[in-house]
Amino acid sequence: MKSEQLAEHLLRCCLALLIFIHGAHRIYDHGVADFGSFLEAQSFPFGPALAWAITVYELVGPLLLLARRWVAPIAVTSAIQYGTGIWLVHWQHGWFVVGGGFNGMEYSLLLIAGLLTLALLQPRRAG
Repeated sequence: MKSEQLAEHLLRCCLALLIFIHGAHRIYDHGVADFGSFLEAQSFPFGPALAWAITVYELVGPLLLLARRWVAPIAVTSAIQYGTGIWLVHWQHGWFVVGGGFNGMEYSLLLIAGLLTLALLQPRRAG
């Protein structure tokens, strides 16, 4: 395995694990209903259903990443999801997640950078 392939494999597996844990913890912690209420408070229609859809996506998407299926579309869609999270939640808390602040955007931006890098590393399919 070339070093570029190993780097892509490591990035893909790490991102898949981080995203999967995010969705799994929301279910484990019974947080889907709270997430749905939050989305409704932000004027998103069908908040509880949307919260479940996002949570299921965070469980299925990483499995597809691990299987190397639809990697670029999943990576871009996940980057958009985390960007929306920055807009709705993290921006107002500043930069730091811990240390110099709380609940900031640094972690989400790192995930976005990794996801977009992963999408760009995918081979282009001819026509």
